[in-house]
Amino acid sequence: MDDKHIESGITRRDFLKATTLAAGGAALMGMVPPGVRSGAWAAGSDAPEKKEVRIGFIPLTDCSSVVMAAVNEFDKKYGIRIIPSKEASWAAVRDKLVNGELDAAHVLYGLVYGVHLGIGGPKKDMAVLMNLNHNGQAITLSNQLKEKGAVDGASLKKLIATDKREYTFAQTFPTGTHAMWLYYWLAAHDINPMKDVKVITVPPPQMVANMRVGNMDGFCVGEPWNNRAIVDRIGFTGVTTQDIWTDHPEKVLGTTAEFVAKNPNTARAMTAAIIEAGRWIDASLANRRKTAETVAAKAYVNTDMDVILERMLGRYSNGLGKTWDDKNYMKFYNDGAVNFPYLSDGMWFLTQHKRWGLLKQDPDYLAVAKAINRIDLYKQAATAAGAVLPKGEMRSSKMIDGVVWDGKDPKKYAGGFKVHA
Repeated sequence: MDDKHIESGITRRDFLKATTLAAGGAALMGMVPPGVRSGAWAAGSDAPEKKEVRIGFIPLTDCSSVVMAAVNEFDKKYGIRIIPSKEASWAAVRDKLVNGELDAAHVLYGLVYGVHLGIGGPKKDMAVLMNLNHNGQAITLSNQLKEKGAVDGASLKKLIATDKREYTFAQTFPTGTHAMWLYYWLAAHDINPMKDVKVITVPPPQMVANMRVGNMDGFCVGEPWNNRAIVDRIGFTGVTTQDIWTDHPEKVLGTTAEFVAKNPNTARAMTAAIIEAGRWIDASLANRRKTAETVAAKAYVNTDMDVILERMLGRYSNGLGKTWDDKNYMKFYNDGAVNFPYLSDGMWFLTQHKRWGLLKQDPDYLAVAKAINRIDLYKQAATAAGAVLPKGEMRSSKMIDGVVWDGKDPKKYAGGFKVHA
């Protein structure tokens, strides 16, 4: 669709909206929260400032809603064209966001927070527009560990204590989600990731190849690379991340604060289009199959469709003979619960950055989360997409070690762990 048709689509929608309000639809606006109303439709129009947006992604199953927003043309509905841009590493995504080569990205939650605070790279004010998915990552352990009897956290702890050597584990980015899941799981089994093992950084698509040649004993990464390790018979699933924290936040739609300031309507349009794509993916198993077929292509994840599909459908096998249907598989919408950028989710990553010495001092946890997580824009986008909004901006969760996180006292929580840097 060319720009002329896009423009005419916006005009039609504006016209319909105006006539609906004039005909008494103004009563409907009374049902919209005042904060949403006041920020909506800047200058009387929702026309995007930038019609074409480059959104970076890493070859992972959880890039699906970004890809499907473009492939299924949910973007056109909101007057934009999304161009998914395949990137080689999270460091590359970070650098291209900071220098403006990318408008936005499918990106690690903790990476955005790290850049905002100047840890893990250059410092720049950042924005989280929405959460892209819950669940669907895992920690993969090598067959060599299995041969020594280490098949879970408890037996790994025993092996490390008795068979003295250097144990190497990989994550995907120092401030990112996978680093935090790996550290949390190890620490829950009294293994200090900063002292008892060696931790290295490896881009997601390179995890399996590195384990194959013996460079690591375990890794934490998103799908499909955990299932790929099982299919290739080089590793097994030690734990899924949904067992560490059920319905945990994962990738976000991230951008710079500067981009949002210059292009608020475009930011809202991107968010609305991707909310719709996530809702479409979650709507049926047939849609999930179609998504797996699409993202398996060379332009996106570049692996066998079946390797993606199994865990997309919640059908898990751990490589040790156990199979199960996991109700907490990767979700992209889940009645709106997935996409809302809860302040407590962002704050949790800060508590872990403090726990592991990435932050030397306690930040103002809530102020940082409020600055980064653009709940105002998200509410506008969700309203435009007809998505469900939660009751509050915080949520409560119980972790694998029984500790509850609710965002109420982040400083106490961050300082309360027995195992830390």
